Amino acid sequence: MVAREISRRRLVVGSAAVAALAACSREEPEASRTRPASPGMTSSRGTREREVKQRFDGQPTRDGAGVKLTRMLGSSALPMVDPFLMLDEFHSDKADDYIRGFPSHPHRGFETVTYMLHGAMEHKDSLGNHGRLGPGSTQWMTAGHGIVHSEMPQQENGLMWGFQLWVNLPAAKKLTKPRYQDLAPQSIVELAIDDAQVRLIAGEAQGKRGPVDGIVTDPQMLDVALPKRGGFSHPLPATHNAFALVFEGAVALGPSRTRVDAGQIAVLGPGELVTARSAEGGRMLLLAGRPLGEPVARRGPFVMSTEEELNQAVSDYQSGRLTVWGG
Repeated sequence: MVAREISRRRLVVGSAAVAALAACSREEPEASRTRPASPGMTSSRGTREREVKQRFDGQPTRDGAGVKLTRMLGSSALPMVDPFLMLDEFHSDKADDYIRGFPSHPHRGFETVTYMLHGAMEHKDSLGNHGRLGPGSTQWMTAGHGIVHSEMPQQENGLMWGFQLWVNLPAAKKLTKPRYQDLAPQSIVELAIDDAQVRLIAGEAQGKRGPVDGIVTDPQMLDVALPKRGGFSHPLPATHNAFALVFEGAVALGPSRTRVDAGQIAVLGPGELVTARSAEGGRMLLLAGRPLGEPVARRGPFVMSTEEELNQAVSDYQSGRLTVWGG
């Protein structure tokens, strides 16, 4: 029996095997391919500014029960930026693009982050958790040993706009106890940095910390809105990998002021400082995390370290053991 293709949320088990997650195969436009960057420059403050090392267009795809997405990270063009495995943007005011949502599906071995800009989603899971994600809210879910959950739209029309990020767990933590951090909009730290208005979801800025805590990869996640002719700078640990996703307007990043337009992702090179400017105004997600440097084995909704562990995850899901955590 031939195993059918599976999405990251839908598992189809055949008697032979479970097929790997299919990567998007659309040819990249010439303008979106990797561009070489100059070495990081040193600012007047004695820190290296991060240059744009790579720049890519998002890849259109569908997932769940047919939800229209743009895959910014996790495609064949840009498989991962350790420890970040995937980043999807869902953005549509057409109900047919999102109304079928993401029915029940399993996860093991990593973390999922949902960040909403507009619209509302309801989540339910095998642990009995139940909640609503509205505009400005965030959910950081550590799937760990295993969880089965659903994410369904709570609207029949209007704009639905948000992001889902996947963050890897180290091998020693892949079977940890599942955990939720549900963050209401008012719990997100809001502050002004230079000319930018910033929502600090994870990490530290200007002596304040975002509400997400206890994450092994020490992530930084900022929603940065730049006005016309505005500037922004923010220190990042030199040990972290980092990228920026522009989702409104355009932003010029790094000392070379590499232009990144809405719908593009920029992987940043080494350094301790991120700098950005925008002539016409722009908005971006800035993410950084400590790389794990470990083998990654992926199959649909499971992310482990070896093929044997993936086989065990499939077996546990089939037998109902995936969500049984022994402590």
